[in-house]
Amino acid sequence: MKKIILSENTRGLLFQNGRFLRPLGPGKYRTFGGREIELQQVGMPLTSSRCDLETLLRSDALREQTVVAEVPEQQLALHYVNGRFAEPLHCGKYAFWKGSDRHEFQFVDVSTPEVAPEVPTYIFARIPTTYYYKIEVAEYQKARLYFDRKLVRLLDAGTYYFWRMGVKVEADYVDTRLTRMDITGQEILTQDKVALRINFVCSYRVTDYVRILTQIDDFAEQLHVAAQLALREYVGRYRIDEILENKDQLSQFVLTRLKEKETDLFVEIRDAGVKDIILPGEIRDIMNTVLVAEKRAQANVITRREEVASTRSLLNTARLMEENQTLYKLKELEYIERICENVGNINLNGSGDVLSQLTTLLRNGAGAGGK
Repeated sequence: MKKIILSENTRGLLFQNGRFLRPLGPGKYRTFGGREIELQQVGMPLTSSRCDLETLLRSDALREQTVVAEVPEQQLALHYVNGRFAEPLHCGKYAFWKGSDRHEFQFVDVSTPEVAPEVPTYIFARIPTTYYYKIEVAEYQKARLYFDRKLVRLLDAGTYYFWRMGVKVEADYVDTRLTRMDITGQEILTQDKVALRINFVCSYRVTDYVRILTQIDDFAEQLHVAAQLALREYVGRYRIDEILENKDQLSQFVLTRLKEKETDLFVEIRDAGVKDIILPGEIRDIMNTVLVAEKRAQANVITRREEVASTRSLLNTARLMEENQTLYKLKELEYIERICENVGNINLNGSGDVLSQLTTLLRNGAGAGGK
């Protein structure tokens, strides 16, 4: 004989010689004569290792103490206990002990991946990911949604859930922001057979997220090729000097050509321009030499112009002093003042006025210094 005590949260299934007899509530029990008691937790689904659920539910006493949920195929039951989500139940039959708990079941159709609006999204954080797909779309993205590789629709920014019940759900993403494309290192021959390397950049935005996938193979590569061809078309028409002088015209020409492709490529071209024009080494050296020569010539012209202006100014001053003796005397006094600033002592005799003697002395001194 074996004694077993069942608590308030425990139930028992009484078997005799492997045959189910009846359920047991809380209390003290003794087993003998081939009788066995299988313990059950109230908060757990009713299961037995000795027989299946259908056999147990043939007991009227057991059916009165349990809540039964039968989930058909292609449906899922969301199990709530006392108003709180507990677990999902897939196809099958389930029984739960009543006890003091309130059991509720919400049946949802999972024959298609779409989640019905009445299903609360918070439950997906509490169920295994084997039940659902999760797709997150950023604010700057659009997502193309596929069921079994068939395009269904576009998804805007947000978080989406889909049932994982036989249909494969996939998504790919498209950036809705302004995108930059760099065309680098394009070596192109000019009309005078100089090989230029041009770095070009353009900015675009996708306008039709579905047709750009279904009607075009690699739109980015086609846009890249269109820019290359436009560059070659323009550069091949002009000489190197003309191209370097008119870079803005080159940018505008390529932009116009790309805008002609907008409708076919399902994009909007916002702007385009030349970043760099790289010359061959020998051409670069020649152009640097020419530039230095041009700057030197400009400097010589400026020097000559200043010399001519200075000479003309001196000539005008001489003419004025020749025509005006007072001005001549004032100029003479100005120069005497400057010279006297650098002379220590001057000796004069008594004959003649002081100014005449200073003038004569300074003239003689200047003449002696010249000799």
